[in-house]
Amino acid sequence: MTSVAEKTQPAPTSRRATPRILPPRARRILPLCAAVLFGLAVHRLWVADPEPRPYAELRGHTMGTTWSVKVAREPFDDASRMMLLRAIDDELDRLNARMSTYIETSELSRFNAFDSRSPFPVSQQTIEVFEIAQAVSRDTGGAFDVTVGPLVAAWGFGASNRPPSPPSDEDLRVLIERVGYAKVAVDPEQRTLRKTNPGVSCDLSAVAKGYGVDRIAAILEGRGYRDFLVEIGGELRAAGTRLDGRVWRVGVERPDAVARTSHRVVELPEVALATSGDYRDFYEIDEQRISHTIDPRTGRPINHRLASVSVLHREAAWADALATALNVMGPQEGFRWAQERNLAALLLVREGDGEFHELATAAWPSRQSASAQPAPLLD
Repeated sequence: MTSVAEKTQPAPTSRRATPRILPPRARRILPLCAAVLFGLAVHRLWVADPEPRPYAELRGHTMGTTWSVKVAREPFDDASRMMLLRAIDDELDRLNARMSTYIETSELSRFNAFDSRSPFPVSQQTIEVFEIAQAVSRDTGGAFDVTVGPLVAAWGFGASNRPPSPPSDEDLRVLIERVGYAKVAVDPEQRTLRKTNPGVSCDLSAVAKGYGVDRIAAILEGRGYRDFLVEIGGELRAAGTRLDGRVWRVGVERPDAVARTSHRVVELPEVALATSGDYRDFYEIDEQRISHTIDPRTGRPINHRLASVSVLHREAAWADALATALNVMGPQEGFRWAQERNLAALLLVREGDGEFHELATAAWPSRQSASAQPAPLLD
């Protein structure tokens, strides 16, 4: 039986369709239009200036995180790229071999395992990082302290597994005997470190990434690059401008445990930026938030409403350490301390409705823009 569809279809034919004849006027104009379109295409491909690239970018991994370098340089050929990439990787490998707590043969790991009060020789770079750490520790009354590692581990953070319950008061009392920046003596002349308590161990992660940023900046400057943006694990340092003449712009990250979006966009003219926060690494016990940021002065996790701190400084290592110290201090003490020292700092404080209240010191730049929508953290 034949379907309705079959009945309505035209019968197949083997004859060729009759070609459509264009009117004479159309036949005369068509070649001219084709020539014009072809000319425009050629002009676009070969004559029109392309949009300038704002930078060339290199990327890699280091210190358990990622690094990136954006260089405003044209031309940036493959040979120059590979030489610069090799120089940066070599420098970061050296820093890891000296300051990593995960590499058992690093200088820092061997110093931590050194069960003696005798001087321990280290490299010039390790001395420089310890000097910055000690200076920030003294200035902040111990809010920043690279010997806090045993307390961090006791509360279930770091390389060890999380304990089934928080440390007791007695546990904390014993651990605090091994904590204190004054328990490490730094001798820059002899390039040695010395423990006053053999049980002391140090973790430089809150300053070493920033120091790595500074070292990469030194490599770039030494090779004649004057316009760049360096980043390691969120710590940044900028110099000069992009190729399009714009100042480097970065996003101050919105404190969010899931998404990575910017809260504010800030211009970085010849300055470093570091941010410290407690919104990613934490857990809860009985609805109480346990932050990975431990106050070395009390031995306990911070429990204030300060979500993150961003600091501007000439050097990324100092910005890195200072942001951590202010995060430990909290909104009142930290803001007052930064304000008194004319430190450029932006503190984001949690509100009850899930929003954040800004506390910006007088030195924090007024030229910045709010970003309610997701935006790149680096530009």
